[in-house]
Amino acid sequence: MNAEIIAVGSELLLGQIANTNGQFLSQELAAVGINVYRHTVVGDNKPRMKSVLEEACERVDVVFISGGLGPTEDDLTKEVVADLTGKRLMYHEPTLDNMKQFFKQRKRVMSENNKKQAHYTEGSDVFYNRAGLACGMADKYKGTLFILLPGPPRELKHMYENEAKPYLLKKMSGESLVLSRVLRFFNIGESRLEEELIDLIKAQTNPTIAPLASDGEVTIRLTAKANTRSVADDLLDNIESQIKLRVGKYIYGRENETLPVQVVKRFGDQKITLAAAESLTGGWFAKHIVDVSGASAMFEGSSTVYSQSVKNKVLGISNDLMNTYGTVSKECAESMAEKVRLQYQTDIGISFTGAAGPGALEGKLPGTVWIGIAGPHGVTSHELNLAGSREQIRRLAVYYGCWFLLKEKVVNK
Repeated sequence: MNAEIIAVGSELLLGQIANTNGQFLSQELAAVGINVYRHTVVGDNKPRMKSVLEEACERVDVVFISGGLGPTEDDLTKEVVADLTGKRLMYHEPTLDNMKQFFKQRKRVMSENNKKQAHYTEGSDVFYNRAGLACGMADKYKGTLFILLPGPPRELKHMYENEAKPYLLKKMSGESLVLSRVLRFFNIGESRLEEELIDLIKAQTNPTIAPLASDGEVTIRLTAKANTRSVADDLLDNIESQIKLRVGKYIYGRENETLPVQVVKRFGDQKITLAAAESLTGGWFAKHIVDVSGASAMFEGSSTVYSQSVKNKVLGISNDLMNTYGTVSKECAESMAEKVRLQYQTDIGISFTGAAGPGALEGKLPGTVWIGIAGPHGVTSHELNLAGSREQIRRLAVYYGCWFLLKEKVVNK
């Protein structure tokens, strides 16, 4: 199948919200072997919406439409599809009953315009909304399948995963099985990674190899097509082993295993406890760790010690040391890591100090970062020279902290 994704909403054109639904759907469709040919954004205008849908039907097999299913006058998607297909709109009774119950429980009166959220075109397949009110649907026009999904990202994701995806897979059951696998890399740029794998990328047929740079790291999506899962797995295993022989030292995880997820998992499995002292990162490292389920089993806490006086008062870092070497230094980073480890009585202590910018700090250029790691076998430190905005430098420092924790021998008791 070839697909187009159409996002409906004038707020998208005005830049009031970002089209994260398009990103999500593209990722999901690639994983099941549906090729996305185009993304389109159209405002809440009937003639323009109808024109966009008619044009899409000339190009692709399936059109995903997000948004415009709500109760207000400018929610027009179902009306436009009904007009295009020449079908009448009907009420989906289970959706209507759900709405009535929703308002009854909240002791509110359901206004008449809410009923349009239960609309579907006659003869279409309805997707029940278990995360909101408006139902979605699937309908055909001139051989092209329309998949209508709600605009709120939480509702769209839930409906896609539980309703639309199984529906699509059933439609595709006569085609080859498609399997994808994501490899995650850190401390290597996209261009360098491509250079190391260029012959594999140029020769790709099945499986395909698709590198993608994202937020300080690089991912590769491997996609294989076969008649059975075992054959597809064998194809993926073979290409993955070739990639690992060349750049395996930069691979840290698969699929959604981010660096913080890997740290929490590794430390939790090995029953290693961790504490952090944060200057440069201002608590970001702790946030990334505690956002991961299971963090309570390995993370004791973090001290945000931004100024020199607080570094001295809270952690007991020597003023003589900071006056001599500065707070942006190897000596300060190592002392912070050691002190926080002792203060929280953990196996490992990690510290972050540096100059995030926009100006220099203590004569150190923005992007100068020191990360210290203290453990039962001693203390190590790492100097980084990062580029980017203040936010990018701080974010990268967090990722590098996770990377060093995964790579340091001190991780093992």
